[in-house]
Amino acid sequence: MKKSKIVIDRHFIIDKIDRNIYGSFVEQMGRSIYEGIYYPGSPFADEDGFRKDVIKLVSELNIPIIRYPGGNFVSGFIWEDSVGPKNERPARLELAWSTIETNEFGLNEFMDWCKKVNTKPMMAVNLGTRGIEAARNLLEYCNFEGGTYWSDLRKKHGYEKPHNIKVWCLGNEMDGDWQIGSKTAYEYGRIANETAKVMKMIDPDIKLVACGSSGRGMPTFGDWEMTVLDLAYDNIDYISLHAYYGNQANDPADYLANSMDMESFITSVIAMCDAIKGKKRSKKQINLSFDEWNVWYHTLESDKSLEKWQYISPRLEDVYNFEDALLVGSMMITLLRHCHRIKIACMAQLVNVIGPIMTSDTGAWRQTIFYPFFHASNYANGKVLNTLVYSPKYDSKNYTDVPYLDAVMVENEEKDEVVLLAVNKDLEEDMEVTCDMRQYENYEVKKHIVLYHPDLKAVNTEDNPDNVAPTIETGAKIDDGIFSAVLKKHSWNVIVLGKK
Repeated sequence: MKKSKIVIDRHFIIDKIDRNIYGSFVEQMGRSIYEGIYYPGSPFADEDGFRKDVIKLVSELNIPIIRYPGGNFVSGFIWEDSVGPKNERPARLELAWSTIETNEFGLNEFMDWCKKVNTKPMMAVNLGTRGIEAARNLLEYCNFEGGTYWSDLRKKHGYEKPHNIKVWCLGNEMDGDWQIGSKTAYEYGRIANETAKVMKMIDPDIKLVACGSSGRGMPTFGDWEMTVLDLAYDNIDYISLHAYYGNQANDPADYLANSMDMESFITSVIAMCDAIKGKKRSKKQINLSFDEWNVWYHTLESDKSLEKWQYISPRLEDVYNFEDALLVGSMMITLLRHCHRIKIACMAQLVNVIGPIMTSDTGAWRQTIFYPFFHASNYANGKVLNTLVYSPKYDSKNYTDVPYLDAVMVENEEKDEVVLLAVNKDLEEDMEVTCDMRQYENYEVKKHIVLYHPDLKAVNTEDNPDNVAPTIETGAKIDDGIFSAVLKKHSWNVIVLGKK
């Protein structure tokens, strides 16, 4: 059995976790909203057409913020189409996903749904086909009290009080040639800065996210960030990161090592932000919004054959397996390790479309990736401790010196708890983990949750929704201040330590 050691000091803190790191994302595509979130006529629908079974599962995840309406969709979004009487809303060709958008579900429906799942909105503005004017009007509609054209129109639509949306994305993936209205870094940096200026004239309290690179593999990565930051630094608050990983080569060891790429991506963008800060002699710090992250590869080929211009076209409905959950757990750990700069993160997406929740006409169920997100959101709150991991390492096809153990520890002072999140990436052996906990006097192991399945390819389905599900493990303990536990091979672990 391999052995690893974790070293912490309760006074060595990375930062307090911003709860928005547990955000998610829904977009007008596939069955994410239509049939997923909103399904009038379904036996599961409430009086507003929202699926009650989905509301229950989303509420379990305890998500503080949800990004909307895109994604690629937002670069062609005419927001005015999505408000007002439903029978007057126009159907439009939706170019990002080659479907027909009825606009039956729109801005105000999204706000109503957010209240039902106890979350806040993160709204995106269209900087693809539109720009400053549409963004300022949308903000006025959402956030201004009344007495103007757009705020009074909101009232006419039945919303007397402002929506008061405080986090806004300035477009989406504007560096990508797939994006409607894609731009060079200079073009985007200028329009983002000018839009930000106008939006903050209306509501100085909002926070704005500028588009970073669509991925670390983009040919303009680095140059894009430096240019956009240079042009818009004074008026933005965050820059975005997006990353998806897949196991097309069916190489589990290399696949699970992809969290190292995510780590490098984050540290690179932090360095770029700070380089521009230094160049401008600024006291302001730009933080990171990792507002799209997940596993995505199962449907890349099958979606190529989808018929165009359907009203509801199922797409990106990845059926996640157990090894996907392990990587999602490592990605969550990676985000938490950088909570001093990552203040927003959104698992993309939430329902049906590469989501932790799947639905059919007869029910809803949790995918394998539901559990690491659920555990982190509900157990890992407070301050991230500087977690030093001394672990055996391995080499894979694309990575060297990959630690078998990926771990982070979070102290929750309110509950007198320390929570360990850990992934054992060893495909063959269990691992013994130890940590000196003498600084936490009279602590004991309260709970050890394990997500494990002998088959890395095991999935959850409607007929077998608990095929991959957490169990409670025994054996972890604290003796004379020394914590020890055995982590199963290829497993996700949550260990709660608390006062006796």
